[in-house]
Amino acid sequence: MTARLVDIAAQAGVSEATVSRVLNGKPGVAASTRESVLAALDVLGYERPVRLRRRSEGLVGLITPELDNPIFPAFAQVVAQDLTRRGYTPVLATQTPGGSTEDDLTEMLVERGVSGIVFVSGLHADTTADTGRYEVLRAKGVPFVLVNGHAPGVAAPFVSTDDRAAARLAVGHLAALGHTRIGLAVGPRRFVPVIRKIEGFRQALYEHLGVPEAGATELVQHSLFTLEGGQAAAATLLARGCTGIVCASDMMALGAIRAAREAGLRVPDDVSVVGFDDSPLIAFTDPPLTTVRQPVHAMGQAAVRALLEEVAGTPAPHDEFLFLPELVVRGSTGAGPKG
Repeated sequence: MTARLVDIAAQAGVSEATVSRVLNGKPGVAASTRESVLAALDVLGYERPVRLRRRSEGLVGLITPELDNPIFPAFAQVVAQDLTRRGYTPVLATQTPGGSTEDDLTEMLVERGVSGIVFVSGLHADTTADTGRYEVLRAKGVPFVLVNGHAPGVAAPFVSTDDRAAARLAVGHLAALGHTRIGLAVGPRRFVPVIRKIEGFRQALYEHLGVPEAGATELVQHSLFTLEGGQAAAATLLARGCTGIVCASDMMALGAIRAAREAGLRVPDDVSVVGFDDSPLIAFTDPPLTTVRQPVHAMGQAAVRALLEEVAGTPAPHDEFLFLPELVVRGSTGAGPKG
């Protein structure tokens, strides 16, 4: 609907020329008069021009790699709720295969005048990606916070789960159950969380089972962070004699359970599986999944707090804040083979 200047002028009690100056962003209009014109737009049901929308000052972008994995909607919900509670409007932007990239979404959010951006598991977690994109963003004056994946050269607050500790918790649990042949199903090796999980996995294998680093190499299987990826990785690990499988995501763990069943094995009687994330509804799988919980609530709130400190001009330390994961034992793990 095209706004009629005469109606807006009458509602605001000003001239049509004044209304025109406000709508076109021209100077020379008192702040109180400008507010009267904008209020008249709202009362009459007209949309404010993009540059004049009050909420644009409080927009905060949240970029996730996907929404298929339930851990990303979980992060989005926590971040969005906390932003809303603090008076900001969250804008969720999700990458699409063959479509919008992280750079595309960042550019779109910057064009809309966001106050800041939270990146969850973005290119900052990819050791092969050019981190210069984040310095370009900082040069534009847009604050940002990065979740899960530390890039040492980027000056920003990082909020991460301690992936090394997560792997140690999972291996320690399986070793305590009597498993001596434990495998790790993870994503592509270029990602920081993958690198860290492998480090924790190798350390725990040596501490609990005396497995040297060379022996641990064949117990690590890279794949995709998907159900199908977990199934493929687990099939390989099962063929190598593993009776316990640690997975880098709950989705991969569900794939591992499928692989075990296709091999004629029972979970947890023959094979134990541990996930990572503690995604929503994962407690209701068959069997309920033992997993290492990411402290999503605490991490999401910390990311928002750090970002808003940046927005307010009192920057949070440009360092990585590590959050400890928690082992949640359910029905997908049991005693290792006897004898």
